[in-house]
Amino acid sequence: MRIALFATCLADTLYPQAAKATVLLLERLGHEVVFPFEQTCCGQMHINTGYQKDALPLVRQYVSTFDPYDVIVAPSGSCVGSIRHQHEMVARSHGEAGLASRAADVGARTYELSELLIDVLKVEDVGAYYPHRVTYHPTCHSLRVARVGDKPLRLLRQVRGIDLVELPGAEQCCGFGGTFSLKNAATSTAMLADKMSNVVSTGADVCTAGDASCLMHIGGGLSRLRTGVRTVHLAEILASTEIS
Repeated sequence: MRIALFATCLADTLYPQAAKATVLLLERLGHEVVFPFEQTCCGQMHINTGYQKDALPLVRQYVSTFDPYDVIVAPSGSCVGSIRHQHEMVARSHGEAGLASRAADVGARTYELSELLIDVLKVEDVGAYYPHRVTYHPTCHSLRVARVGDKPLRLLRQVRGIDLVELPGAEQCCGFGGTFSLKNAATSTAMLADKMSNVVSTGADVCTAGDASCLMHIGGGLSRLRTGVRTVHLAEILASTEIS
C-alpha cells in the first residue's frame, strides 16, 4: 500500500524521531511511504485559539496536498482529530462549501497510526521488541476526538519483551491542551503533577503516548523532577526490533 505521511509540526521541529519511526515501521511491514513536501501545519492551534479565518489557508493547503492520496497517516491523534473534525467546519463556516466537501473527504482518509495499523492494515503484531517497563497515557484528543479507543494498547500488548503496566487515572488529562498550558499555567501544572505522580507510581521506565505534544509536557515535568522516567512516542516502540 502507498501511504502519505503527515509529519505534524512537532515532529518536524522537535521530535523527528516519531515521524522517522512511523516510516521505518510501515516500510518494515511492506508498505511504501511518501512524504509530500508541500505539507504545512494542520491549523489546530489557530482554530483552538479562535483564529479560524487564519486557519483557512492551512486547511486549504492540507486538502490540496493530500487529496491525491488514498491513505494518509499521522503520528498524532491530536492533529488527526483536528483534520477530521475541524477542517470541514472551518471551511463551511467561512462560506467555502466546495473546500468543506473536499476537507471531509480527505479527512476520512486520514488516520492516526494505531488506527491505520489495526483498522486499515489489519495488523496487531508488528514484530516489535522493546524490553522495558512501559505505561501508556491515552491522550485526550486521541480518546475523545479521534476515538482510537484501545488500539494503542492492543498493539503494545503484542510487543515482545515489554512489561506493560496500567497507568492509574489514565484517562485524566495531563494538562497540556496546547495553548491551555500557557493561558492557564497554574491549572496545567496541577494537572501535570497528578499525571506525573501516577506515572511514577507504576515503576515504569518509559511513559508512552501517541502524541508528541503530551509527551513533551509530561516528559518535561518528569525530567525536571529527575524521576528517571523517559517519554517515548508509540511509533518508536512499535518500530523497535531486537536487531536494532
